[in-house]
Parts: sequence; C-alpha cells; structure tokens
Amino acid sequence: MQGKLSEIDIRSILQLIELGQRTGELFVETYPVQPPVGGGSPFFQEARSLQTVPVRSWFVFFLNGRIVYASDTNTSLARLTDYLRRYKIDVSLGSLTVSSIAAVNAPEYGYLWTLLENHTLTPVQGRSIIQSMVHEVLFDLLSLHQGSFIFELSPALSPQLTTLEIGPLLAKIMTQVQEWKQFYPHIQSPDQCLVIADMEALQATVSKNTFNAFSRYADGKTSIRQMARYLNRDILTVARAIYSYVQKGVIQVTDFPVSQAEESGAVSRPVRARDFGLWHEARKLRIVCIDDGVTIRQTVEHILSQNGYEVTAIANPLEALSLVFQIKPDLILCDIAMPELDGYELCGMLRKSTAFRQIPIVMLTGKDGFIDRVKARMVGATDYLTKPFGESELLMLVEKYIGRGYENRQPFDDSLARSLQDG
Repeated sequence: MQGKLSEIDIRSILQLIELGQRTGELFVETYPVQPPVGGGSPFFQEARSLQTVPVRSWFVFFLNGRIVYASDTNTSLARLTDYLRRYKIDVSLGSLTVSSIAAVNAPEYGYLWTLLENHTLTPVQGRSIIQSMVHEVLFDLLSLHQGSFIFELSPALSPQLTTLEIGPLLAKIMTQVQEWKQFYPHIQSPDQCLVIADMEALQATVSKNTFNAFSRYADGKTSIRQMARYLNRDILTVARAIYSYVQKGVIQVTDFPVSQAEESGAVSRPVRARDFGLWHEARKLRIVCIDDGVTIRQTVEHILSQNGYEVTAIANPLEALSLVFQIKPDLILCDIAMPELDGYELCGMLRKSTAFRQIPIVMLTGKDGFIDRVKARMVGATDYLTKPFGESELLMLVEKYIGRGYENRQPFDDSLARSLQDG
C-alpha cells in the first residue's frame, strides 16, 4: 500500500492497517516545500538559500493492527535522552553495548531494550516512554496535509514491550490536533522554543515556583515538545500553560534552538579557537565512496580531497565490504545500482554490524523516486543524493553529518589558541 496524502489521509491509512490486522512498517515522508516569502526566522533564511525546507520522515511499526513503536528517521538519541531525564536517569547512551534486537530502522528501540535488560529502566517506565513516543509521532502525522507514504508487510519489531490499540489513540490525538489550532498564530509548532522577553513582568505575574520553571525551560534551547517530555505532560497541556504569556509578549517563541542559530551565524557568541580550526586533530575525517562509475569516483575524490577530507574511492562493492572495516570511515557514500551487490544490500549488511550502526551512510542514485528513497530508509540509509550533483550539494551534505574537512587540517598555533581561549 502506497500513495500520497492528498489522496488518502493518515487517519484512514491507520484505520485500514487496524482493520486488516496488518504487521509491518509504515513510512511517511513530507515533501520539500518552498520557504515562505519574507519569512523572518534564521531557519527560513538559511532554507531559502537552499530553496527548500528540509524533508521530515517517520516510521510506525505494527503487530496485528496494533502499534508497537514509532519514531522519526533522525538517528539521534536525543529523544530517548529527554525521556530518561523524566525519570532522573543520567546515562551515556553512546557507551552502551546495544542489544542485538536493535532494528535497522529503530536504533532507539534497541537502546531502550538495552536499558531494560540492564535494569536501568523498569518495564513500567519503558512502556510509558514508548506510549509517549507513539503519541508525539502520531500528533505530527495527523497534522500533515501533504507527503507520501508506503506500508510494507514485514516481520514484527521484536520483542514487544507493549502494543497500542489504534482506534482510541486516533480519537484522542485528532482532538489534540484540532485544539492545537487555537494557539495560532502565536504558537505554531511543538518544536518551537521559548525565550523570556520581559523578566520583570513575568516575575510580577506568576508564583515563585512558576517563575523558576519558566527560567529553567524558557532558555531559547528547550522546545515545547521537550518540556512536555521532561514534565510527563502532553504538548497541549504545556502550550495552554504558556499561551497567555506568549500573547502578552512576556514570553517569545522562536523557530529553532539558540544553539542552531549560533551555528548558522544568526546569534552572536564569543569567538573560540575551534571556530578558526585551531584545535589539533589526530586525523582527517575519513570518507569512503563506493561507486562502480569511474567519473563519480574521481569527482567525489577530487571535491572532498580539495576540502580537507581523506577519501577512499572503491569500485567493487564486495571489496568495499571488506575494506570499510579496515578504514573505519566517518561517512560512507554508496551508489545504489551496482553489479554483484547493490547499494541496498551493502547498506543493510553494514547496518547489521555494531561498528556501522551509527555511521552516516548516504546513497548516491540517479533515481529520484519516492520508492527508491523508501528502500534506502528501510535498509538504514541516513540520506540520499541524486546524481548528477554539484560541488556545493556534495559538500553541504557531508558537512551536515560530519562537519568541515578543512577544520581538521589547519595549522595549530598554541599561542593564538591560548589567547582566544583566555579571551
């Protein structure tokens, strides 16, 4: 089952899966859209230079017409970290040996099960976290008006800690989606962040406890969605609590975290030695390009080498499968259409290894169809780049996932670095 959301809505898709008692995965992707003309936020200013706002996508996993788990396709573990904070659990997820059940499309689920197996989380806490994760994904999906979807029958995500009935969830979340509209235009997205605009007015208006809470969360970095996670509340409850203050201008809403604004240059900050590439690095960032086309290999190698990356171009996918374990790259660029072993198979095999579970894998393809992107996501690809591509497109994508190559080969000047740090 596949199609466009202009032809069938998410609610109907979920109801069909429930009625058919289907087991499998639903993948939903939004279309790239033009940034609004005159959009004032730095996010849209940056997006306008790219001509599109980034695509978002989600996975929902089903067992016999019930939901097992849901996530967006962001490979970051920030969401799980937020939920652990709810229970005052401070653990470095990156240091964990992940459970073997970690699925290619659900690494977060594998980490959650590892925490359960280590008795860091209780089953009750785990079920609560999964339920909250499903709620927030369905809220996003039921708010969509455009995009594409595909549902594929597949073995169930296993084991299951809980399964959720679709009907009651739809009824509850559809009501929340409708009620959310009352906050427009002051609050538009649960991913927006808050900043205190008038400290004195806020302090004079609210109790000491409420003021302390606002001071803690209205920091320009914490989103409304994150506040809901920390406080164990739904986003509607949090939005209601802040709405009157936003209306009065005591609290302002920003489009994205201050940390992202700093990176884009929208917010000023102290100069650091790292900004000038003055920190000594042990090695350059390593990139492997796997493509049977000599022109593509040469082009990628030339562009990336000139920009400070260490590049290894490999024509034979079977040879590549062996070499990547020796090279230990920071990012892999992989063609889809190759003889003997295609890019989907290669990506899927690499994702089965713990060494490559978190490494960005970008598919290089001459195909620009939705199905090809879905297949790439299904086998665990991080992103894709359509051929032919230009230098700026390639560099932008690589920098998005591992940073700039030149920053790792600038000369190191001890005295200058110290003066910048001291300043």
